[in-house]
Parts: sequence; C-alpha cells; structure tokens
Amino acid sequence: MATKYWLIKSEPGSYSIDDLVKDKKTHWDGVRNYQARNFMRDDMKKGDHVLFYHSNANPTAVVGVCEIVKEGYPDFTAFDPEDSHFDSKSKIDKPTWIMVDIKIIKKLKRPVTLEEIKNNSKLQDMKLVQRGNRLSVMPIEKKEFNEILKISSK
Repeated sequence: MATKYWLIKSEPGSYSIDDLVKDKKTHWDGVRNYQARNFMRDDMKKGDHVLFYHSNANPTAVVGVCEIVKEGYPDFTAFDPEDSHFDSKSKIDKPTWIMVDIKIIKKLKRPVTLEEIKNNSKLQDMKLVQRGNRLSVMPIEKKEFNEILKISSK
C-alpha cells in the first residue's frame, strides 16, 4: 500500500513540536470534527508521513515531520468527564471519536510559514491554503510534502 501524506495542526500552547520531541511519541487525541475523524479512522495508516503544523501561533508554520505508528483506535479522552474533550454521546462500545499515534521524525531546521506556503506557486492547490478549510487533520500530496521539506532546508 502506498504511503499517504498528511498535515496535522496543533496550537503550540496545547501541544508543540518541542513537546513531541521531548515525548518522542504521542497519541493524537481530541479531534472533534467528523471529516478529520474519518481521515484518522479510515485513511491514516502505519508508516504514513505527517507534517506537524503550529496553528494559532506567530507565525503559523509547518515545524516538523512525524510518522503514523498506530492506526486509528477509540479516543479515550471522549470517555473522561474530567477531560476537556469529553463527549457524553460517545460510548466505549460504540466510540464516536478516533485517535492515532505519531512519532517524531524531525523538527524542521527552519519552520515553513503559512505566508511562504501561500506564496509558493507549487503549493497553490494545497488544502491548507484553500478558502474555508480549517480542518486539524488533512491529506496532502507527496509533491506538497516534498516542496515544504525543500523550503525548510533553504
């Protein structure tokens, strides 16, 4: 099966690339959008490559590369009333929400800002820059993944 490529967003105040570097691996929990959940449940596979993006930051930017190390499984934060991601409608025997596990591959030497992505003609079709696309988990093309890595190495 061919490797797929993804972009995941996190606010650095909640969970940053530095947190992932320290932890080495984490579960990607708390996603509460059905389309993003479906990507995690149905499409993300072990070995897929992921760009880690800092949203709600100054500047917003791709800051790292990760890999999927565990495919979709029930997001246990949905079952915990003390957790900010609790969902009383999600049941252990029929979970609504899914998470995956990721591991750090590398922190980028130089972040690639949203402005750089928007101004790069090779990235004009990237879902990240499409109007109205605010998903925290989204597929990207291999050529987009590679272009961002190329920019980060300049």
